[in-house]
Parts: sequence; C-alpha cells; structure tokens
Amino acid sequence: MLSAPAPGLLPLLLGLGLALLCRGGAGQYSSDLCNWKGSGLTHESHKKDVEQVYLRCSEGSIKWMYPTGALIVNLRPNTLSASYKHLTVCIKPFKDSAGANIYLEKTGELKLLVRDGDRSPNKVYCFGYDQGGLFIEATPQQDISRKITGFQYELINKGTASDLHTVSAPCRPCSDTEVLLAVCTSDFVVRGSIQDVTNEAEQQESVIDISANKLYRQKSKVFQPTEENGSWRGQIKTPLECGVRPGDGDFLFTGRMQFGEARLGCAPRFKDFQRMYKEAKDKGLNPCEIGPD
Repeated sequence: MLSAPAPGLLPLLLGLGLALLCRGGAGQYSSDLCNWKGSGLTHESHKKDVEQVYLRCSEGSIKWMYPTGALIVNLRPNTLSASYKHLTVCIKPFKDSAGANIYLEKTGELKLLVRDGDRSPNKVYCFGYDQGGLFIEATPQQDISRKITGFQYELINKGTASDLHTVSAPCRPCSDTEVLLAVCTSDFVVRGSIQDVTNEAEQQESVIDISANKLYRQKSKVFQPTEENGSWRGQIKTPLECGVRPGDGDFLFTGRMQFGEARLGCAPRFKDFQRMYKEAKDKGLNPCEIGPD
C-alpha cells in the first residue's frame, strides 16, 4: 500500500532533476564507499535541498545528523554484475534514530518504509533491489540539534535458499531442497542440540544456546570450542514468534550473519537431513558434498 507523500514532498521529487543539474558533482560521497556520515546543517538555509549519497558496498551504514531536506541513497554492490534483480536490501535503523521518514521511491511513487519515531527494537526492513531506492525526508522539527537519523544496510543475494528463508519467512519449515541448498550456502552449518532458549520479549527475539558436536562451516566465530569432549558452544537468534523451545535430539543448524548477529535459517532434525542427503546423493542431485555422519 502506497503512503501519501508528506507535505512538501512532491515539490522535492519534482525539483530533483533541476537540483541534480544545478549541483552537478556536489553530491556527498562516502570516503570508503561503504559508510556515509553527513549533516543537514550544510544546507540548513535551503531546507528543501535533496542530497545524493552514493555507496558501493555490500554492507555499511548511513548517519545523518541534524536532518533537513532529503537524502537519496544510491546503493550498489561491490561486485560487478550484469543484473541486480537477485538482490535484497535490508536496513536496520539505529536504536535512537529520529528526525526523518524513510521511503521506498520508484518512478516518483513513495512507499513509507520506516516512520519517524518508530521504536520497534532491532526490527529489520527488507525489500527487493528492483522495488526502488531509499528516499529519506526530514520531518518538521522545532529543534533539530538532538536528531540523528541512521541505519545499517546489507545487500543480500536472494538467489540462495538460506538468505531467502532468513529474510522472508524465518519461521516456515524448509523444504528438502531448501535444506540441501542451505547446507551449501549458509554462513554457518553445525550439528548439535538446543541447551537453552532465552526469550527476550522487549526485543521480540529468542536466543538459542547450542552445543555443537560437529562443525561443518562457519565464516564468523559464532561457535567457540569448549573443554568438553571437543564440543562447540554458540548462540543463534530467531524471531520470538517462531516459538523455539529446548528439546531432545540433534539438529542441523544453518543460518547467516545479519548485521553482525547469527540468525537461524533451516534447522531440520539431523536424522531428517541424513535422509534428504542420501536420497539426493543417490539421484545425483545433491548440490554439494558434505559428510552427513
């Protein structure tokens, strides 16, 4: 559902072409192409200015102090690609982000993504790269001195099963095909059991404490070795609504790193994974080799 533009927003969009012609190369660029930090005070006398921000990175952050006018954030991956249609963009607002609304903009149409003042803790907003770009408009303020609008962003390849599942439907059980692809593409893959689950109501998340007896892969040090029989311990987060509970038996835990945190992807019972893997291997359909024992 499209949101009606805020007062004064249409003139901003209509005047964007002229603004770009007039400003030429005066758009603000990140020094490292991943992160941008700027201030609305640089054009406070022209409160309807639209600034362009250009970033070419798979992850980074935006920090806009004393927001006035608007920003258009142009995100590009840091790899050469003939098409960006398989990318998903995710943003995670800073805890105290305030002073602006964040919209999705495509061909002049605006869809409200994050409303100024929304205090949903740790909420992540995701959309397809081809759905539009980010348009950030400062809201009218009596005092902008205490306002900072900011968020982290990630560009995710939604062509992989683990990314699709984590982003779009984290509580839905994975199909056999999704499990097998997740084993090949996830940031971490371990065999283990659930030791404890801590539900954080305020954050709307569950923290799963896992004891792993087999580590297949991890890109970050989520799981650390213990002194107990060569086992590993680590924590993974998942939405509270998924209703994860401690239970007996081994599982195959897969997932990805999102904004520095391990997020649960597919997690079948290990005996079910063994069946899936054997059936696919017998048919020559397993997407990668991994020791299922």
